[in-house]
Amino acid sequence: MSKFTKNYLYQKTVIITGASGGLGFGIAKKLIESYDCKIIGIARNEKKLISAIETLGDKKDNFTYRIFDVSVKENWQNFASDLASSGIAVDVLINNAGFMLPFAKYEKYSYEEIDEIINTNLKSCLYSVKELLPILNKSKTPSIVNIASAAGLCSVVGESMYSATKFAVHGFTQTLRQEYKGKMYIGGVYPGFIKTNILHRMDINDKNNRLISKIMKPLDKAVNIIVKGIAKKKGRIVLGFDGRSMDFFGRRMPNATPSIITAVLKKSGLEMFKDVFED
Repeated sequence: MSKFTKNYLYQKTVIITGASGGLGFGIAKKLIESYDCKIIGIARNEKKLISAIETLGDKKDNFTYRIFDVSVKENWQNFASDLASSGIAVDVLINNAGFMLPFAKYEKYSYEEIDEIINTNLKSCLYSVKELLPILNKSKTPSIVNIASAAGLCSVVGESMYSATKFAVHGFTQTLRQEYKGKMYIGGVYPGFIKTNILHRMDINDKNNRLISKIMKPLDKAVNIIVKGIAKKKGRIVLGFDGRSMDFFGRRMPNATPSIITAVLKKSGLEMFKDVFED
């Protein structure tokens, strides 16, 4: 038997939110290829999701999906009820859905934007765990993995709402780990910038895009680190030079590090930060 077949993830059923592309689909693909997992992907864009599934070739039957908005509580209640009535066992929940608002001072965000990011980044995570815990508890290897962000370990100027939601996910994850210690694996993932469409809401010119891309971790490498960490049941998975730096200095210099980040972003002169530093 290979090291993969001996791992607890082997042939397990995994629910992943935000699964139509980027990090979510990357993790799903890796779990299928390495551990022959059965994936239940959740997304809103069915066309994009089906297109991604086709890239799995003869393994595409390992990936089934549901289309719904993860920020709506009733959708999770209906989904959990459907799983229970269908007798579908679930072993792992990976909360990956989330987005960033454009960099700006807090006062410039609308109430609609504030509600949307709280609902998607935080409430979806709370709802999924609340509704799926009874099903997960029936597994021999119940696991919950919440994809947070390095911005949930150290605040980032211009991303007040993103940092707020990711700090909350971090706190929620830590508390779950204590409440279910010895009964369930609870993991938190804290990436820096990864080459996904995380910045798609921002108006970034080609020059800025090239500069940002240089510090972004390639998606495949990020996926490998995350899946390896999950396979080893690591409680805290921090990745990327920027992510590790924010984690390290944020813990050792909690007051100074946000100011250093502010100074670096301001000095960069990038167009994407103009709404943060303009008078």
